[in-house]
Amino acid sequence: TLRIVLVENLRRGARRIVTSQAARQEADTLADRLLGVNAHPAEPVALVFQYYEQAPLPRAFAVQFVQRLRDQDPKATPALMWLEERLAAQGTTADEIVHDEHQSQGATNVTVRNIITSMRLISDVDWTELFENVSLVDDTLRSGSDFADMDFPTRNLYRSAIEELARGSKLTELEIARAALLAANDPHGREQDPHRPEGDPCPTASDPASRWRDPGYHLIAGGRRAFEVTLAYRAPLSSWPGRFNATIGIGGYIGGVIVVAAIVLSLPLVALAGAGIGSGWLGLLALLGLIPAIDAAMALVNRGVTREFGATTLPGLELRDGIPSNLRTVLAVPILLTTPAALEEQIERLEIHHLASPEGELHFALLSDWTDAATETVDGDDALLDAAAAGIARLNRRYGPAAGGNRFLLFHRRRVWNEGQQQWIGWERKRGKLHELNRLLRGAADTTFIGAGGPPFTPPAAPPTGVRYVITLDADTRMPRETARRLVGKMAHALNRPRFDAVTRRVVEGYGVLQPRVTPSLPIGREGSLYQRIFSSMSGIDPYSAAVSDVYQDLFGEGSYTGKGIYDVDAFEAALDGRVRDSTLLSHDLFEGTFARAGLVSDIEVVEEFPSRYDVAAARQHRWARGDWQLAPWILGRGDAAVPDRSAPILPLIGRWKMLDNLRRSLSAPASVVALLAGWALPLQAAVVWTGFVLSTIALPALLPVLDAIVPRRARITARSHLHALAGDVWLALSQTAFLV
Repeated sequence: TLRIVLVENLRRGARRIVTSQAARQEADTLADRLLGVNAHPAEPVALVFQYYEQAPLPRAFAVQFVQRLRDQDPKATPALMWLEERLAAQGTTADEIVHDEHQSQGATNVTVRNIITSMRLISDVDWTELFENVSLVDDTLRSGSDFADMDFPTRNLYRSAIEELARGSKLTELEIARAALLAANDPHGREQDPHRPEGDPCPTASDPASRWRDPGYHLIAGGRRAFEVTLAYRAPLSSWPGRFNATIGIGGYIGGVIVVAAIVLSLPLVALAGAGIGSGWLGLLALLGLIPAIDAAMALVNRGVTREFGATTLPGLELRDGIPSNLRTVLAVPILLTTPAALEEQIERLEIHHLASPEGELHFALLSDWTDAATETVDGDDALLDAAAAGIARLNRRYGPAAGGNRFLLFHRRRVWNEGQQQWIGWERKRGKLHELNRLLRGAADTTFIGAGGPPFTPPAAPPTGVRYVITLDADTRMPRETARRLVGKMAHALNRPRFDAVTRRVVEGYGVLQPRVTPSLPIGREGSLYQRIFSSMSGIDPYSAAVSDVYQDLFGEGSYTGKGIYDVDAFEAALDGRVRDSTLLSHDLFEGTFARAGLVSDIEVVEEFPSRYDVAAARQHRWARGDWQLAPWILGRGDAAVPDRSAPILPLIGRWKMLDNLRRSLSAPASVVALLAGWALPLQAAVVWTGFVLSTIALPALLPVLDAIVPRRARITARSHLHALAGDVWLALSQTAFLV
């Protein structure tokens, strides 16, 4: 706002300068005519001034005219007399007007100089700090809560909520801030809150009511509705869709998808019926076109949701001095010991993770397994393990220990016999690594972790004490600077702390897992391929760290866990302990995120490599599809080993819907191909109609962002990547079908 005011002042000054310059040029022209300059004859005074008899003379014009005619030929005296008479009629004299004009020019020069200096000063001032120092709302919240320990986006969330409540009520922002603190400190308010959820607090929470005692609980979280009632708040019409959606929950979203899918599928069927296609064919086509129609419906509904509701940002703590000891965290990278070169690369990446987040109580660990084998030990195992231990020891010597123990750690597991695979493997692979790491951090002595060197199966090195969180990354995941600190800050905020329900044995409020945004890395030079450039879509680090919209997080406050993120050790283990029988679950991320309740922090970003070859990507898709179908027993309510009562609901509805949606996604490409083949058996006109329907369902998810890019200018740069995806989707439907079959 100050910049706008200064620019407006500069505009007025510039206009005065330009106007004065034009007036002086006009005065010079008249003087030239009177004096007969450039061999032109001098003109009579009456002829020169015939157009200046009525209007008042501009000051710059008069000054320049006086300057030109004084001390000139006496023939110009009538012109000066005329000028003196006009100035006298305006209540001034030539000397006064010259003095005023010179003073005005000097003031304009000083004003322009001050404006430029003020612009520089505005750029140097930290306006965020200045605003928060003088804000009465900030002062009130800081005095009665942990508001000062939160990061700026979180403080802004609180301020925006107070502003919104003030607009819809008769109270001022300062009164609402005081009311929020009063509600947070009311010892009887929690029992009187009709929206207070039941259940036991997570065992990691030092204070069971810490969430309720934060003013943000009443401003942006579960206590908002009850707080609105106390304020007599009147919600604006623009907020009604979001409130209605919060009331109907996931059922309304599923119903919307079903309705849109029915409409999309009915369009080609009605056209085919009009073309004379029989009811038998129509029934078959309706069955085959169901999944493509749901694909299109999901694209339309999700696009509408993201445009209507926008992205949400989870609150977090600033942790200005780094991660404190009460939030001690281990960054764990599960790997396989394959070759010395690959091992050295992983040790180097672990060092890079440390350099990106060197502050505070953060430890870095490799969770290693040997590769699968026909025997329990294989030649070369000990050499690889010794090399890994030597690399970790080298890092500890270089950077020194942390307060809770060694900064760099190696946790290696021995092989165990797997009856289903008929091989010796690391128990339960990656899921087993994390589960055993959690148990090891809580003092278990019966894990399969072993130490390096000495006799086989020696006890592992002692883990750090008091570890509260674990950040797990894939071997190829890269973290920008301060990512770890920001993840811990998000997880430690009172509104995000997990609350465990002993009845359903899952986290029902807060989050046991937080998933950052995962972005493909930029394919550079020979590292990239044409396949990678087409299918990886937008790549690289977002320089603005902006939150992006996610349907499940924006609508229901719950995201999807994809294996990279931070989790609360105790809440994670409490929610998943004993749920899965051995060798029954391959793809575990979505399953874990459902019971531990995952949240998406899309304003925090990690980068990982996208497969550069189609066979690698197809193998990964095949592995994901296998894992998705292994979740079918849980979808049917018969997979949980820890719940003997099969009549009780095991999965929340949103978790069951996500699993079903993954099954739908795994069938999407084959279903589209089969639907195309069935349509081509129809008469030509009907086949064209049906083919157009199927191809449109394939193209629609990639085409919608392109259509949106036509309107907002900032999105046009993404249109090319979406067009690449549009071409790739058609080809992927054909090639992936062959691979899956």
